[in-house]
Amino acid sequence: MAAGDAETAAVFVRRYQARVYGLAFALVGSSAIAEEIAQEAFLRAWRHAGAYDPRKGRAVSWLLTITRNLAVDAVRLRGDTPVDPHILLNTLTRNERANPAAATFEDTEELRAALRALPPEQSTPIVLSVFYGLTATEIADRERIPVGTAKTRLRRGLAKLREALGVTHD
Repeated sequence: MAAGDAETAAVFVRRYQARVYGLAFALVGSSAIAEEIAQEAFLRAWRHAGAYDPRKGRAVSWLLTITRNLAVDAVRLRGDTPVDPHILLNTLTRNERANPAAATFEDTEELRAALRALPPEQSTPIVLSVFYGLTATEIADRERIPVGTAKTRLRRGLAKLREALGVTHD
């Protein structure tokens, strides 16, 4: 794709379109906006394919990060929060699959189990940070806790998630 191969790009889009759309939809709660985000995510991946470094992670992780950032920007631009983070956390951690498009993630069940294993005081800041793009200061304000506590909970929760998912930090 970095070499401008349109056929490779088409295969890439077909392979990941459900995941990208599912993540966008889960974050913005609107089919039309999720479609726009998915399209923009693939365009950015196409434009910046040369910047992708496979040593830093899988291509799908890179693509989903692009998608997440676009979705967070869209939510902020709209000025509303379509899903309360506690509801989102419950949706992410329950066993049944609420959104079939989002449920195609290869690691969904493993991630859900890892989030379920965390205490709520650690899983909530992770959801607020990852899905809503909130900073530690914003999380502290929202949860009515000191900033240092928010940072500690976030750091410890992410460390436990990395350990549970077998992610190594290089």
